[in-house]
Amino acid sequence: MNNEFLKGWALILGASSGFGEACALELARAGMNIFGVHLDRRGTLPNVDRITSTIQGMGREALFFNINAADSEKRNGVLDEMKKKLAGDENGGAVHVLIHSLAFGTLKPFIGPSGKTIIAKPQMEMTLDVMANSLIYWTQDMLHRDLLAKGGRIFSMTSAGGARVWKTYGAVSAAKSALESHTRQLALELGPMGISVNAIRAGVTDTPALRKIPGNEEMIEMAKAKNPQGRLTTTEDVAGAVVLLSHSKAHWITGNVIGVDGGEFIVD
Repeated sequence: MNNEFLKGWALILGASSGFGEACALELARAGMNIFGVHLDRRGTLPNVDRITSTIQGMGREALFFNINAADSEKRNGVLDEMKKKLAGDENGGAVHVLIHSLAFGTLKPFIGPSGKTIIAKPQMEMTLDVMANSLIYWTQDMLHRDLLAKGGRIFSMTSAGGARVWKTYGAVSAAKSALESHTRQLALELGPMGISVNAIRAGVTDTPALRKIPGNEEMIEMAKAKNPQGRLTTTEDVAGAVVLLSHSKAHWITGNVIGVDGGEFIVD
């Protein structure tokens, strides 16, 4: 297998940091052009410029959109722009890899001191909408535009939080559980189209999203202590697995939650 064995375009939701950034760079190294969706303020835009410049330096195209991925109007605007870009594309005018790596949600406990309610309904619904349900809406709207290639791949990014608990992580945990369920359902419904859908369950990884979780230092130390390989998962570990699973030989792997964690999840 040479360094360039993929072709066409990938769409990455959450492309400017963490897993999304690593997957964008690794897929570009493997031969793909990259559409990226991200939400950044002025202070972090230089990192977006660095990512796109790196991709272009590999001889690939990079077209990034700075929007709220959960906004239906913005989503449809992006997909319309993608459709125009792909018109007449030599690789069939469709996206071959879709990665859902959106990490934006509330980090509040359900119940506070003395039984006081902490999390509010809009916060709960926003977390589920962004981190889980948006996968469905992007997939639906891409299909309506014939933007998903036959034999394509869809990856959602989940975590151990989909099955385990951590204080303040309740809403995100619910979203991860829903995301895994959505992944299985999409695998069933997209199977006749030859599209494989899997969730990637990364181990604890030192990303900007992790650093926002209260108690993240303790989480990091616990993960290091129990991981059979004695270290945290890296975004590059995960991106490498995504590239391998995007290979044509991996088409029969679908409907799974795939652990990419060095064995972390199996250790109590």
